[in-house]
Amino acid sequence: MKRKAFGLVSALALAAALGVSACSTTTGGASMTPPAIAPAPGPQAVDSHTYGRPEIARVVDVALDLTANFQAKTLSGTATLDLLTAPNAGEVILDIRNLDIQSVSDAAGQPLRFDIGADDAIKGQPLTVHFPAAEGDGRRKIIVRYSTRPDAAALQWLTPAQTAGGQKPYLFSQGQAILTRTRVPTQDSPGIRQTYSARITAPADLTVVMSADHLTPQGEAAPNGQKTWRFRMNNPIPPYLIALGVGELAFAPFDNRTGVWTEPSRLAAAQWELEPTAAMVTAAEKLYGPYRWGRYDLLVLPPSFPFGGMENPKLTFATPTIIAGDRSLVSLVAHELAHSWSGNLVTNATWNDFWLNEGFTSYFENRIMESVYGHDLAVQEQVLAWDGLQDELKSLPADDTKLHLNLTGRDPDDGMNTIAYDKGAAFLRTIEGIAGREKFDAWMRGYFDRNAYRPMTTAMFLDDIRAHLVKGDARLETALKLDEWVYQPGLPSNAVAPVSHAFEPVDVAAVAFFQNKGPASAIPWSGWNTQQRQRFLSWRPQGLAANADWLTDAQLGDLQSTLNLANEGNSELIFAWLQIALAHRYQPSVVTAEKFLTSQGRRKFVLPLFQTLWNEGDWGRAQARRIYAEARPLYHPVTAGSVDALVGRP
Repeated sequence: MKRKAFGLVSALALAAALGVSACSTTTGGASMTPPAIAPAPGPQAVDSHTYGRPEIARVVDVALDLTANFQAKTLSGTATLDLLTAPNAGEVILDIRNLDIQSVSDAAGQPLRFDIGADDAIKGQPLTVHFPAAEGDGRRKIIVRYSTRPDAAALQWLTPAQTAGGQKPYLFSQGQAILTRTRVPTQDSPGIRQTYSARITAPADLTVVMSADHLTPQGEAAPNGQKTWRFRMNNPIPPYLIALGVGELAFAPFDNRTGVWTEPSRLAAAQWELEPTAAMVTAAEKLYGPYRWGRYDLLVLPPSFPFGGMENPKLTFATPTIIAGDRSLVSLVAHELAHSWSGNLVTNATWNDFWLNEGFTSYFENRIMESVYGHDLAVQEQVLAWDGLQDELKSLPADDTKLHLNLTGRDPDDGMNTIAYDKGAAFLRTIEGIAGREKFDAWMRGYFDRNAYRPMTTAMFLDDIRAHLVKGDARLETALKLDEWVYQPGLPSNAVAPVSHAFEPVDVAAVAFFQNKGPASAIPWSGWNTQQRQRFLSWRPQGLAANADWLTDAQLGDLQSTLNLANEGNSELIFAWLQIALAHRYQPSVVTAEKFLTSQGRRKFVLPLFQTLWNEGDWGRAQARRIYAEARPLYHPVTAGSVDALVGRP
């Protein structure tokens, strides 16, 4: 039996042991109806970042009944877990981290014995719940009464002063990679997909949104000046996608299935900026099949959100740094939308194969951008990503430049870098180029259909592409170098750098200014799009020594004043400019850096800028410590933890 058959049979065998069909998603092709219970992860998908033993007992549904206490900064209440157990199973092991567990009971309210194991710095603690072994259909419920702690890493509680409105508090969650265990006691593994429902009680003057269907769009009256909001997600999802937002929120539609939530004062700007979302959904469906999640809305969060976006189903969470005023950064929406297929529908079974989420999504994002904005812009974005990939390949240990990683004993965040995104996307572009777009697209669409709602490993991906694209063609197999791409460091010899002719005049202007010391007034800045401007600001001399100054203060001043970089509103361009200016210890740029670092908390920008300051010795370190002392209270724990490791906690 070929390897493809081994992967499927393994999943079937485990599912059969737990009493569920692993093939319930398809009948002669793709079904739009999700399985009642998601397929179990197979033995090749053992997740080292969970204590769960899904082959004994696994969580298949979570029902939350929680109250948000903004004074105490806690969520408290119950999580009712539906379990699917093997015959005679007498326990289930859950993941928790810094949760206060008050009691556990069965569906009849009878107390169950539970143990909390030793704490691990990365994984947190195992919560083992014991119950009488019983024969039957393998289904049972347990009810965990618990409370989060104020420092729960998955939650950020914002004061009114940290919001745009300045009058009301705000709460949002961020679960990826393994932070859901700091707010929900469940099996916190991407391979253990779960449906969920929620009943969230919060102050009546706030609105609650989640990554699920809104069952009570206006909320329901509750005692003590509160409202209760109810939600349901019928599609089984990895637990990192159980997402929550609570704040002063308003909504504006783009069309009948897309729209944006954000604070009222920012709604008009967000609605205009993100209006292309509706066209992107249409383009994505034409490429790779129906959107299976109902609505696609966005929640533009306060500036402390640590990522560009998070693909929570039905409700992408997005940073306000994409609101540039000219729609130049909407590729982020294309990326998060693409996750509705790659990541949310077909999910990496473990964090070792994070590239299966992000490499596929980065490729798909670029195809959406090509469909909506044209080939030239899509290639420009490919080139920028390729250039960033080359820098990452030089900076990482060889083993960390593989697509398939071994993250056992490491924080899964270690694998969330450019390799997963841009080497993964380059791999898929290489397959497309060799096999041809028509054949590649047919395979890609089938891949999503065949594997909908299933955990995926690199080995399973290779089985699928060999069975459905290569089909025994030895010459194609040799040309693709599939195993080399995923299991070896660096880039194989068949990798081809993308080329954009739109960057040729940009490179000429960069050499004229940076190398030949020409005036900034000769730079045709106003005629360039954002991608061309990013290319210009990313230019560096070949063979530049570390910490070498290659521009004078006069040149930097000419660049800043002529291009008005101190007042630039595009976050990508501010970041690119500050990377140059701070590396030269250009004192006038410190004011811009301080404003930027204290007005948003996106780790993509924050950590590299503090690293640049730190690299500049006494001058930069003094600036970094001073700015970080002011900025840290704004940052989400994901960002603060990264900067703490560099600068130290103030």
